[in-house]
Amino acid sequence: MNQAIALLGFVTNPLELVSFVLALCNVALNIRQSHWAWLFAIVSSATYGMVFFHSRLYGDMGLQLVFIVVSAWGWYQWLRGAANGAQLPVTRLAGRGWALAGAGWLLGFAVLAWFLQTYTDTDVPRADGFLTAGSLLGQLLLSRKKLENWHIWIVVDVLYVGLYLYKNLMLTAILYAVFVVMAALGLRAWKGAADGAAADAMVLK
Repeated sequence: MNQAIALLGFVTNPLELVSFVLALCNVALNIRQSHWAWLFAIVSSATYGMVFFHSRLYGDMGLQLVFIVVSAWGWYQWLRGAANGAQLPVTRLAGRGWALAGAGWLLGFAVLAWFLQTYTDTDVPRADGFLTAGSLLGQLLLSRKKLENWHIWIVVDVLYVGLYLYKNLMLTAILYAVFVVMAALGLRAWKGAADGAAADAMVLK
C-alpha cells in the first residue's frame, strides 16, 4: 500500500489515495450533520496515521490515534449528547469558551512542540505541534457541535496545505485545500442551523 504511483502529474501511493477519499467523505457528512461521518473519521484517521508515520509527521500520526478515540466519543455525543439524551444541536461558544479554546491551543502547541523537538527526528516540530494542537481543538469542538469548529478548521487547513507541500504529500495538500472550501461551506450551513436553534429556543421560552 506504500508503493509510489503517478496521479495527475504527481507521485502518491495507494494508502494516501484511500485516506484522501475517506477524509473527503468524512467532511462532507460532517457538513450534513450525519452521524455516519464519525465512522469515516475513524477509518480515515487509521489510514492517515500510517501515511504520516512514513513522512515523519509524528505529531500528526499521534493525532490520528487521538482522533479515533475522540471520534467514538463524538459519535455518541451527536446521537445522545443533549441534556435530555436527544441528538445534539449546533450551538456557539460563549466568550469564556473562546478564551479556554485559545489557551488550550497555545498550551497544546508548547507541549507538543517541545515533545517533538526532544523525542523525535521530525524536521518541523513547531509547525507539526501547532497544527496538531489546533486540529485536536477543532475535533473536540466538532464533537460538541460548536459552530466555531469550522473557524478552527479553516485556519488549520490553510496552514496544513503549506506543510504538506513541504513534505511532498501532494495529494494530501490538495485534500486540505479542498477542506478549506468545505469548511467554509460547513460554517455557512451550521450557522443557519445555529440561528434556527436559537430562534426555536426563544419561541419555547
